Amino acid sequence: MARGSICLLAAAMTTLLGACTLEPHYHRPPPPVPALPGGTAAGTPATDIGWREFFPDPQLQQLIALALTNNRDLRVAALNVQSAQAQYRIQRAPLFPAVNASAAEQVQEIPISVLEAENPNAAAAAAASGKPLPTGGVTIHTYGVEVGFTSYELDLFGRIRSLSHAALQQYFSSGETRRSVQLTLVAEVATAYLTVLTDQTLLDITRDTLKSQEESYSLTQKMFNGGTSTELALRQAETTVDTARANLAQYDRQLAQDRDELQLLLGAPIPDSIDISGGLDRGNTVAELEEGIPSDVLVRRPDILAAEHQLMAANAQIGAARAAFLPSIELTGSYGYESPQLSGLFSGASRAWTFSPQISVPIFAGGANVANLRATELARDTAVAQYEKAIQTAFREVADALVARSTLDEQLAAQQALVTASAVAYRLADMRYRGGVDSYLTALVAQVSLYSAQQQLQTVRLLRLQNLVTLYKALGGGLREHAAPAPATSSN
Repeated sequence: MARGSICLLAAAMTTLLGACTLEPHYHRPPPPVPALPGGTAAGTPATDIGWREFFPDPQLQQLIALALTNNRDLRVAALNVQSAQAQYRIQRAPLFPAVNASAAEQVQEIPISVLEAENPNAAAAAAASGKPLPTGGVTIHTYGVEVGFTSYELDLFGRIRSLSHAALQQYFSSGETRRSVQLTLVAEVATAYLTVLTDQTLLDITRDTLKSQEESYSLTQKMFNGGTSTELALRQAETTVDTARANLAQYDRQLAQDRDELQLLLGAPIPDSIDISGGLDRGNTVAELEEGIPSDVLVRRPDILAAEHQLMAANAQIGAARAAFLPSIELTGSYGYESPQLSGLFSGASRAWTFSPQISVPIFAGGANVANLRATELARDTAVAQYEKAIQTAFREVADALVARSTLDEQLAAQQALVTASAVAYRLADMRYRGGVDSYLTALVAQVSLYSAQQQLQTVRLLRLQNLVTLYKALGGGLREHAAPAPATSSN
């Protein structure tokens, strides 16, 4: 056999015979949901809208960029991708022979009695040569250098190739999972930032309400001391002041806790340059989304793509389980030199090689192969269900966001009108109370109604902004930093 032909033969057999695979043909399961409400092919997909364009607030952009750099969940997801890539390389390595080079020296001492027993003429031959055998024994040196491979399996039926394909799909799945973590992180940072702004707005409203109630209490106390008001009115005014103080402490605590949550998402301290004064009134923080929704929005979400890659990996595992029923061939071979003298190690007379193919045919395994095949088929069915569940979850998220979107604008307009009407009612009631026309109870009820309407208005404002963020995330937005460039149009 020609020098080096063993490794070349193995590589050629791998190329010719390793293309066979017993994996079932993959078919993407049909979506188990109806069409999205308003789903069309029109409109810019959320996946093509950069988060810097969707969140025009410079402070929010700064926070998102900081989170994408320092958030530990995203860092773990990125490390998982690298780990999955390494696992794929490990699983793919058996497709090729593992060639090793080795050099060895063997020193062996053989007793004279053993040597004479094996070769009765050894002593006479040594005496004739003038070099009699030593009395203790004979020391034999053997030197060897070889290049070869051991236990290389020919992938005749695609077992190794199927396992490699499964590892590759798991690697792709981990990449989509990392993208999904990024998408969720962008939305969570935006939501936490908006929540902090809302807390600040509620805190400001409560401070203004407390100041107004303290003025009313002071006036009521003067009127009570002058005999023009009752103790009941005084205690009612005192109650409103204490309630406002309790609410102020509550919003102070809530603001601090929400800032801590935002800082956890950032993975770093909130920059000193972030100014939340003014709350939700600081300006435009979230952009609007177009009405049109691409019809393929669900299959473009990274969490659904990750589930599909897991399904494809489970499908590939079936091919490996099927191949276990068929014969396998392993090759072992080496080529090198072996000599009793180091000086003559690389001479032509010292050349040596071995080639040892081995075939293994499964006959009885106690039902292990059958059970393993059944287990892989069940894992594939489980992956199908998980893929369908991911689509159903995405459908619900998008549908819920669209339903909320259609009603929150009306609710916000109605709540704003309620605040305006409550403010007018409180102003009139306070004037009548100060003029002695009505009791303090009328002014108190009007003030409590105004405060409640103002609180509810901020809650609705937050819900509307959060709905825009949720819809952006549900449609797969948050992966790009900047909007995708428009496709070039050719002119005739």
